[in-house]
Amino acid sequence: MGRKIIAVVVGYIAMALLLFITFTVLYLILGTEGSFKPGSFEVSTIWVICSIIVSFGAAMLGGYVCALIAKNKKTAMILAGLVFVFGIAFAIPELTSPADIANKVRPAELSNTEAMQQAKQPTFTLILNPIIGAFGIFMGARLRKDEEPV
Repeated sequence: MGRKIIAVVVGYIAMALLLFITFTVLYLILGTEGSFKPGSFEVSTIWVICSIIVSFGAAMLGGYVCALIAKNKKTAMILAGLVFVFGIAFAIPELTSPADIANKVRPAELSNTEAMQQAKQPTFTLILNPIIGAFGIFMGARLRKDEEPV
């Protein structure tokens, strides 16, 4: 049981670290103007496309790491369920809050921290992210080969 809990926690941490590093690098590459639509806090189309790809890759890593540590693929389904539930739980406030940020004018340059706090994702990505996360974890867990019985 302890191995499974550690596997889920480490899988989640692996995903979070990869996402943080990759999104930081992506923001440095694209810059403020490439990451957002002109003059607004709405993320650009290229950012949405990259975030879908990066999120799927990070989820696959998390699923693989979880299955590797747990020594079975089924434990990764616990991680997938948690990511799905957390994703929906974090999306609900965004989906139900007023769109006051849409009227804010974005300055030409933002720090990475400011960008993370102010960015406005399209509604479909708020719903799609938990699905991508759960599916990516499932696919990543499948990459782990079962050990041959001796």
